[in-house]
Amino acid sequence: MNPKTVSPASPHLDSEGVRQTTTHPITIKDKTPVEKPIVIAESATISPAPQKRAQTVAPEAETETIVYDPEAIAQHYRRRPFLILRRTLAIVWPSTIFALSLWWDRRLGKINQNQQKRAIQLKQLLTNLGPAYIKIGQALSSRPDLVPPTYLEELTHLQDQLPPFPNEVAYRFIQEELGAHPDQIYAELSPQPLAAASLGQVYKGKLKTGETVAVKVQRPDLQQKIALDLYIMRGLAAYAKKTFKNLRSDLVAILDEFGSRIFEEMDYIHEGKNAERFEQLYGHIPDIYIPRIYWEYTRRRVLTMEWITGTKLTNLEAMQKQGINASYLIEVGVQCSLRQLLEHGFFHADPHPGNLLASPEGKLVYLDFGMMSEVKRQQRYGLIEAVVHLVNRDFEGLGQDYIKLEFLTPDTDLTPIIPAFAAVFNDALSSTVAEMNFKSITDQLSALMYEFPFRVPAYYALIIRSLVTLEGIAINIDPNFKVLSKAYPYVAKRLLTDQAPELRASLQDLLFKQSGFRWNRLENLIRNARNSPDFDLNQTLEQTVNFLYSERGTFIRKKLVNEIVNGLDIFGRNTWENLTFAFRQRLGLAANEIPATTETPKSLEHIQRIWAILQETPGFDPIEMISIITKLLLKPETQQMGQQVIGGLTQRTLARLIRELLISDQSLTEPEAEYREDTPPRLALPVSVENR
Repeated sequence: MNPKTVSPASPHLDSEGVRQTTTHPITIKDKTPVEKPIVIAESATISPAPQKRAQTVAPEAETETIVYDPEAIAQHYRRRPFLILRRTLAIVWPSTIFALSLWWDRRLGKINQNQQKRAIQLKQLLTNLGPAYIKIGQALSSRPDLVPPTYLEELTHLQDQLPPFPNEVAYRFIQEELGAHPDQIYAELSPQPLAAASLGQVYKGKLKTGETVAVKVQRPDLQQKIALDLYIMRGLAAYAKKTFKNLRSDLVAILDEFGSRIFEEMDYIHEGKNAERFEQLYGHIPDIYIPRIYWEYTRRRVLTMEWITGTKLTNLEAMQKQGINASYLIEVGVQCSLRQLLEHGFFHADPHPGNLLASPEGKLVYLDFGMMSEVKRQQRYGLIEAVVHLVNRDFEGLGQDYIKLEFLTPDTDLTPIIPAFAAVFNDALSSTVAEMNFKSITDQLSALMYEFPFRVPAYYALIIRSLVTLEGIAINIDPNFKVLSKAYPYVAKRLLTDQAPELRASLQDLLFKQSGFRWNRLENLIRNARNSPDFDLNQTLEQTVNFLYSERGTFIRKKLVNEIVNGLDIFGRNTWENLTFAFRQRLGLAANEIPATTETPKSLEHIQRIWAILQETPGFDPIEMISIITKLLLKPETQQMGQQVIGGLTQRTLARLIRELLISDQSLTEPEAEYREDTPPRLALPVSVENR
């Protein structure tokens, strides 16, 4: 292997205040692929992905890395007030004209008549304002519940149908980045870009080795335009935060988060690494596909990746003609998003319809990995707990969740907030989980935040953007689609199987209360969890048993012992009372007595229903179940629990016997208690001494 030169980075500022890196050469060994790459061409099919895809390493040629540095950008533009003024006017003036046009249409009653015209104007306005505003339009393009259909149709053009920049500029960037003219690098390259988006445009090409590829080239002067807009937006955010005291969200931090993500998106090397990481984490999910990155032909402003032939998820007619189940692919996307947000924390923060395609083989293809973000471990578990507490109306627990998620400070008084949760979420929770809409919940929460000292963490804004965008795509396919109903089975499965202490504590709080075990909630969890695509019953049972018999499961074992004792005690008393009643009836001594209830204990009814659910769950094996039960019976902890059950029943029987004797002794000393014909019948269940 021949050595190749790489360049670690050291920061400096360019003429526009954007933090750059210079390079100093060091040497590493070259690496080459060891497997033939997977190709998706127009006439090709998707081959099954190998368990570990062969990769070449990221490019090691001299390059620059850009980093979002708001202080450096501010320092640069503070010395250029006329540039700021000119750009501000360029934003405010056309925006004001568009707003006045809408107002005038409303005054004249021509909203519907001029809607097509205004939709085109809005698309053109956002296009002219540049990449930062195009991103806003892309987000709106996937919200059919917020934007009229006419506007939606026009805004979808912002995803990949923007005006391209000249080929000469693109070819120059390719030559500067890859070191040779495109004709020398690619066997074929389309004469014009096939798609143009906010940050770059895409050509279809073919490598000299035969693979069909997509070549993405970055727009010119991108860093300067975005840096200027971010500086202006950041100034407005700081002003709003200072002026409007009721505005508790840290808009500056949210904007900085967005700025960091969009600067990372301008670095195609970073995007390529994101794509590989995404494939490693989620590529194993059935019917998820991530295209391959060709590192030999990738640099900061040029990205060469596997060509994907696919259909946008919003193009229902085209998918129907191909026999693709759009609703199924949305469910696949929801499951993948859940794993992104709640399992690994590395998530796609820009899932607009242009970045999600349906392949001819019915796979969901993810594109464009420039804008990614991460959710910390504590935040991931906090989100799961919040969903569980919300669904189960545990508003006290929900308040604690918002402290963990950094929406509230630890010293916040939750006393007035807990009933406010109940009032605000009343409408959302009046329906079943299957009917709950994610947007309705976020809207209700937004209303609550104005009244109490909530603050919106920066990471939360991108999560909401990702989930709301995904739900918007789903609503376009199926107006009745509910993200939360599809998400709850996964949450239930995680709650039952995840060994993390946070979720075990949450499960304990969910299933136990002072009055006893909440069998209905366990039943609900199992019923939902079995609907999760990767729910493994045997694994779940094994993990449950391991936890139950661990030191952390001691509390649950004690609770279960109490439940068993209560159930057997009630059943035993009812059985004994019925036997004695039948005996007295035979002797003619029970003419006025009422027999004890013969109802099955509620806990036994729940156990019977849970057993029925398990039997209907995919993967249920009676032989395996018998094996598990046998192993449980042989465990020392089981034998100890049996002894505790016997001891508990014995104590209750003795206590009842003593109480009965005390009642009889007292009745002998009281003339009023002597037997008379009109003496009321004795109750089947004895009354305690304290309640006499």
